[in-house]
Amino acid sequence: MEKYIALLRGINVGGKNKISMPALKVVFEEIGFLDVITYINSGNVVFSSNIKDRSELIRKSESIIADKFMLNIPVTIVSAKDLSDTLKNAPEWWNTDNKEIYDNAIFVISPTSVEEVFAAVGEAKPEYEKVAHHGNVIFWSAPLKTFSKSRWSKIASSPVNNNVTIRNANTVNKLLLLTK
Repeated sequence: MEKYIALLRGINVGGKNKISMPALKVVFEEIGFLDVITYINSGNVVFSSNIKDRSELIRKSESIIADKFMLNIPVTIVSAKDLSDTLKNAPEWWNTDNKEIYDNAIFVISPTSVEEVFAAVGEAKPEYEKVAHHGNVIFWSAPLKTFSKSRWSKIASSPVNNNVTIRNANTVNKLLLLTK
C-alpha cells in the first residue's frame, strides 16, 4: 500500500469552488482510498491506495469530485516517496528560515510540462526571485517586499494558470509529514 497526496487546484478560493474538507474526506473514502486525511482548506488530501497508476488515481479523484460536488477540478497526485525525493533535491535557497522570503512549490498538472510552464511565464527576474525545478515541481522564492515585481507572481494571469497548483513550503512539508 502506497501513500499519496492529492492536490486539488483552485478550490475554496475567493468563495468559488467550495468543498468542505470533511465531505472531501468522505468521498475519497467512498472510492476505496484508505487512511484519508485532509489538510487545510485548499484541497490537500493524504491517502493510501494499492493502485499504482497515477492516471487512474487522478481519474478516480476528479470523477468523484465531479459526481459529488458538481465541480470539474483538476487534480494532481504525488506519491509520498516522490515528494520526499523532490524535497531532497530542492535548491538550497528554497525553504529557509527567512520569514521575509515567500517560498512556493508549483506542482505542474499533467499533461502540461514544466517546460511549457517556463515558456508561458517567462524568465525569472533574478533581482526579485529565484526559480528552479525538480521533476514536475517548480521551486520559486521571492522576498515579500518585492514580491509584486517578480515575474512568477503573475503566474495566475498566465495561460498555464489552470495547469498548475501552488502550495507554500510550510504546506508541502506538512503534507509530507502527514504521510508518515
